[in-house]
Amino acid sequence: MQTYRSWRVFQEDGAVNARLVDSSLDELKAEPGVLVRGAYAGVNYKDALTALNRAKIVRKFPCIVGIEFIGTVERSDDPRFAIGDPVIMHGFGMGSEGLGGFTQWLVVPADQLVRLPAGLSLADAGTIGVAGYTAALAIDAMQANGLVPSSGPVAVNGATGGVASLAIDMLAGAGYEVHAITRQSDDGWLRGLGASAVHAPPEVGQRPLEGARWAGGVDSLGGRALDEMLRTMRQDGIVSAFGNAMGNDLPTSVLPFILRGVRLLGINANSPMPLRERIWTRIGSDLRPRHLDAIAQAATLDNLGEVFQTLLEGRGRGRFVVDLRR
Repeated sequence: MQTYRSWRVFQEDGAVNARLVDSSLDELKAEPGVLVRGAYAGVNYKDALTALNRAKIVRKFPCIVGIEFIGTVERSDDPRFAIGDPVIMHGFGMGSEGLGGFTQWLVVPADQLVRLPAGLSLADAGTIGVAGYTAALAIDAMQANGLVPSSGPVAVNGATGGVASLAIDMLAGAGYEVHAITRQSDDGWLRGLGASAVHAPPEVGQRPLEGARWAGGVDSLGGRALDEMLRTMRQDGIVSAFGNAMGNDLPTSVLPFILRGVRLLGINANSPMPLRERIWTRIGSDLRPRHLDAIAQAATLDNLGEVFQTLLEGRGRGRFVVDLRR
């Protein structure tokens, strides 16, 4: 019997546990849909929460961990995809409702697949993943609201994280003056991605409005960090927000919005397919990151447990990328 490996979450005897298991490839091949052989999958903070049972994310057990998956079509029951097509999948309940990305093989509905855009390899897409898609979606939304390089400097919170580091790379490549904000010490890595300057989180006072510094802001932290960013935006500043690493609450006031005209854009990466396809096309062209080799850290299915722990302890930098072929 042919088998394949995947990280799965089980609910057993009242406890939730995740582990690497072998499953029957013959049984999987019998399922309807598009059969994809895995190549790469990036590791996200949400994956670590799921695998180590730090949050109630899984709604259907057993569930394969991982909210993204990049691979090659091996069989298709849909004319839109042919054998050999490189494809991307993220969202649509991945990592919570049964299907997930940390697997060597997967059968998925054709409607949930994006064809790999020209200009990107499978390895590129593995490093970019849903993190890079989120960064590109945030930049696209800010640009749609009028943010251009001449608007002024753009701040990126939580700068060493996966989404943030890719956002720095994309923004700098598009001509923006990018300022990285991080609690971690910087050895030149962030400047190498394109940051003009690297700052520790500012000592912001308690006033509802502080000194105006930023024309744009990218926030992956939420909580106090997002509040501080909002209070230091310039007139008509634009902030995109998509994370909650510092909490779900937002202790702010209406003054940045009604006195400075600040716009806060919520970014949801589980977006409809036409938008996904357009954003991925941009990622392969004008928003293509230039420093993927510096952002990627290699991982395998065998050492994922260590990677999960590293992420939850805040020791990660860039993107851990699992080579699913190993």
